[in-house]
Amino acid sequence: MGRIHFNYIAAEFNNKNMKLPVIFLVVTFILAGCGNSEKKLIRKANRIQASILTVDTHCDTPMELADPGFDMGIRSSDGCVDFPKMIEGGLNAEFFAIFTGQGPRNDSTYNIVHKKAIDIFNAIIQNVEKNSSVACIATTPDDAYRLKKQGKIAAFIGMENGYPIGKDLTRIKQYFDLGARYITLAHTKNNDICDSSTDPEGQENGGLSSFGTQVVKEMNRLGMMVDISHISDKSFFDVLKVTASPVIASHSSCRALCGSPRNLSDDMLVALKENGGVIQICILGNFLKTPEPNPELDQKLKELKTKYGEYDSLNDSTKKIVRNEFKNILKTYEKPATVKDVVDHIDHVVQVIGIDYVGIGTDFDGGGGVDGCRTAADMKNITIELLRRGYSKQDITKIWGGNIMRVMQKVEDYAKKM
Repeated sequence: MGRIHFNYIAAEFNNKNMKLPVIFLVVTFILAGCGNSEKKLIRKANRIQASILTVDTHCDTPMELADPGFDMGIRSSDGCVDFPKMIEGGLNAEFFAIFTGQGPRNDSTYNIVHKKAIDIFNAIIQNVEKNSSVACIATTPDDAYRLKKQGKIAAFIGMENGYPIGKDLTRIKQYFDLGARYITLAHTKNNDICDSSTDPEGQENGGLSSFGTQVVKEMNRLGMMVDISHISDKSFFDVLKVTASPVIASHSSCRALCGSPRNLSDDMLVALKENGGVIQICILGNFLKTPEPNPELDQKLKELKTKYGEYDSLNDSTKKIVRNEFKNILKTYEKPATVKDVVDHIDHVVQVIGIDYVGIGTDFDGGGGVDGCRTAADMKNITIELLRRGYSKQDITKIWGGNIMRVMQKVEDYAKKM
């Protein structure tokens, strides 16, 4: 309780000729009530998360699998996601992203990147199989709900960037058969599928390319979710014209609250609702609130880039060093967002298009994390904040997994009819 509130209470009691000890008894009673309310809120959050399916649609933890010693079954000292942290935080299902940074676009490079993607698939599958007592690979909503009942983690696979496809549509089925259930069409730069929202060279394809149209249709045919996070506004609207199934934004936030071009505008949210899709709120600070000027942070990030050069050109061991240095820089110099900022974005989606179109995609181990939710072990804090704001168990069930599973089921159902 703040000093102003205490002084106000004291004044009121003095006006009524009450003695100071009585005031302290009342204040103590109020504070005890607040503590009890918080404990009840935590207990309620624990009960809810124990009874519902909780899904995070994007983490970059597979980047750690380049280290042969990394085991998702062992609690990591510096990573955001592993099975022990998921269990502690009540997180039942995770989409592990196969990330490939954008590079040269020619046949020889496409073959190299495709092989790298296959290697990451195999590493994820092997790591999950090594921990089969606590986790299993999942490819359908039914899998996720079944594994929840069994007390096991559902390990889904997604792909961040369609770059490994190159210009070979047959690779999409290869990825699908290996377990991928979404592909983020582009990343930070344009590719042969579509334009990115953040390519410094500007727009190249004018949105979704003709090849990109084939990619979307093939994903629809197979039953793979089309992920529109990272792509340009024009690409987004082009995808909605082409797709026969609902789409997802696996890790995006709201442009009305944070002006990043990575985020979705209200017009895009409305279009997403009409499509039947879902936006999974990204909990990375720069996509939650517009950063205030921070010259110290800017300087340290500039020094990091000068020291190592372009990230995508580094070998795996050096990339890990860079990621750790990046995390330490953010921890030291960033003015972090909070769980409240995360739920502000959830609130905004609910206000603009309704409760049925929002979920959570953390971007953990790819920069994601806010004060109050730094790792998968902290996920219950989001539920607690949702309860504070009056969300019901039914609402929270939709946000934490019901909405994304609905979309996934519709995508699967459409493919079965093909």
